[in-house]
Amino acid sequence: MGLLDNIFGGGSGQGNSTRIVQIPFVPQNIEQMMKMPYAKLTNEFEVAALTVAVLCNYCQDPQATVEMLNYLRGPRPLSALDVQFLRDRLSGKPYKMLSYLNGTSPANNYTPTMPLGVTIVTTPASAVQSDMISLFIPSSGADSLRQLDLRRKPSTGQWFLWSLVGLMPDVRIPVNQDPWA
Repeated sequence: MGLLDNIFGGGSGQGNSTRIVQIPFVPQNIEQMMKMPYAKLTNEFEVAALTVAVLCNYCQDPQATVEMLNYLRGPRPLSALDVQFLRDRLSGKPYKMLSYLNGTSPANNYTPTMPLGVTIVTTPASAVQSDMISLFIPSSGADSLRQLDLRRKPSTGQWFLWSLVGLMPDVRIPVNQDPWA
């Protein structure tokens, strides 16, 4: 059974498949993240959920978040341009990444339900090639799925963050910040 068979259940490749990955907590630093079972990076869905959890820490501690993201990126750390991009897209918007956690909405000011969970969707477009995958994550503040790309390192079987640009578009602001609410 190949990668596509694992993703699409027997290789049918038709329709979307949804998984919910529970996150024990939002890690605040690399030490906390490394204690999480998902830090082994052996399952692409867990790596996607861990990426969302790590990004939820950005507004609290950008530097610690960059350090965690560099671990998730493996042999390809963030460039200075990547770090600036994160700053431009996330500074002052803690709700943006919270919008990817289950139970959130603009109406509840992006307050997630417990336990924390991330819904991850695969589509027929998910498997680009044997060692790359595009996973899609719904945001409660957007009308369409958002894309997260991962790359597998064949020698270790680990999945690493390849691109998170698809998670960065803006979302609806929370009700408590909306002057028109």
